[in-house]
Amino acid sequence: MLALNQFPESKKSLLGQLTQDLEPSALNWLSGYFAGLAEQAPTGQSVPHVAAVAAPAANAVKRLTIVYGSQTGNARRIAESLAERANAQGLVTQLVRADSYATRDLKTEQLLYIVMSTQGDGDPPDDSIGFVEFLTGRRAPKLPQLKYAVLGLGDSSYPSFCGISHKLDARLAELGAERLQDAGAADLDIETVATPWVEQALEHAQKAFKQTDIPTASVTALHPGKTAKATREQPFHAELLQNQALTGRGSSKDIRHIEISLEGSQLSYKPGDSLGVWPTQADALVQAVIGALKLDANEKVEIANTSRTVGEWLGKHRELTQLTKPFLVAHAELGKNDELKRILQPEQHEEFRQLLATQQLLDVLKKYPASWSAAELIKTLRPLTPRLYSIASSQSVVENEVHLTLANVSYIHEGEQRWGVASGFVSSLNEGDTLPVFIEENTRFRLPADSARDVIMIGPGTGVAPFRAFVQERSATEASGRNWLFFGNPHFHSDFLYQTEWQSALRGGHLTRLDLAFSRDQESKVYVQDKLLERATDLYDWIQSGAHVYVCGDATHMAKDVHQALLRIAQTEGGLDAEQSKAWLDDLAAQGRYARDVY
Repeated sequence: MLALNQFPESKKSLLGQLTQDLEPSALNWLSGYFAGLAEQAPTGQSVPHVAAVAAPAANAVKRLTIVYGSQTGNARRIAESLAERANAQGLVTQLVRADSYATRDLKTEQLLYIVMSTQGDGDPPDDSIGFVEFLTGRRAPKLPQLKYAVLGLGDSSYPSFCGISHKLDARLAELGAERLQDAGAADLDIETVATPWVEQALEHAQKAFKQTDIPTASVTALHPGKTAKATREQPFHAELLQNQALTGRGSSKDIRHIEISLEGSQLSYKPGDSLGVWPTQADALVQAVIGALKLDANEKVEIANTSRTVGEWLGKHRELTQLTKPFLVAHAELGKNDELKRILQPEQHEEFRQLLATQQLLDVLKKYPASWSAAELIKTLRPLTPRLYSIASSQSVVENEVHLTLANVSYIHEGEQRWGVASGFVSSLNEGDTLPVFIEENTRFRLPADSARDVIMIGPGTGVAPFRAFVQERSATEASGRNWLFFGNPHFHSDFLYQTEWQSALRGGHLTRLDLAFSRDQESKVYVQDKLLERATDLYDWIQSGAHVYVCGDATHMAKDVHQALLRIAQTEGGLDAEQSKAWLDDLAAQGRYARDVY
């Protein structure tokens, strides 16, 4: 085996420059990349600087390929951890995002692990659309040589829980591949399923790569002198600096501008990233749940060797505002409620969807009574998870601060108050209070590396948040590209978020164009997608000239309507048919010029 001291000094220096300050995910990628080059290089010949990927020879070093698809970063985090552990065990590993995976390589893969989230109710994440379409389409090859495993991440408050991963798992088997283990389906308490799935996957990989096939590997600690940053598991308790209403009198919405100090946190972010917030349930809601079930708030309950009072479990560690199917199934059985059992049947898909969309835990406890013990309730409820908010500021401007644009979910249901857990938590804070936060990177939602490129930003409602960050950054860095914003909300007078900032940006030349869609200010409703169609000629010209298109906001309706509007513009302005317009938009996404941050 080649040791480091066998490299010429000039090569050692290059290796040091290449790997300095790289994160584990980047080192994993390089490991797989160089392994692929080694497979192609004839013995005794140097590896070319750039080489096309070719089918490995029959005696090639076996490689574990990990493909991930991630909307918010969780699937990427799990895939990176899996790759790091596989590398530490000496396995040649290639870690690749789904939209960067060369699908032509699928027919020669021997061991493939897929880690993929489900976006909304059964859709693939944006970075995986092409990969999923290829694998489920007619062009996918037969795969008798392949061994595989799939881990899905999802949200059981949606009817199609982990729908994409189940579809991929079934499709790979249909193509003749050998399933090494059952598909994992992780809920928002990801590690509960992901941790044992990863352990089993590593065992299968070791068996697939017999010990004689496995090169030895050494693991070097990265950044030994660097102070650890706050993480999802160990958040930073940040001080709230400002909590200001953005919507005016008469608005049907309560949207807040939130400013938070990151001083002393070691945290940094880029425009497009998200801030994770660990919330605490409203005390009134916790007491109402305890009262509805006649529990004792001070009773001690031990779960997985952790003992807390019922009040502590429900206040900081259990989900109370979003229903999940596993809980509803258990609740219906415990209460012997035939009506609830009927709604849970597969043929009642729409009624079940409506239940999830309109009811909270407290509503179900009152409508369909059942007697829960404290311990069984806490075991059955889903653990409370952090919420992610698109960051509405650039550190080039605000330095050690982070800003959010937050819609406070608060409404009356059958005469009683209901809340959104995180929005209610943050909105209730006063200046000087603290909240646990961390940064979630979103590498797919970045400004163009070439600052001369134009950008088109489509963000109605709180979807405008990252575009405030974009405009701040483009202004601070004196980017020469043009900036065009499409914004919408119900009313001009009460719902024009950051109105004075946009007007100032227009005057200063930092915002080139601003198109507004206030849906309720006229008899016929007007939305951002309507404005796109009105500006179709200029919009298509910008895109064809190299502009990047960004969409942020509601995934269920707005993002789909905007997508359809862009397809229609390609047809009307570019003369493309339906298939060609789809290929045009897919190509923009593949280039990184059509990016979405939708939820």
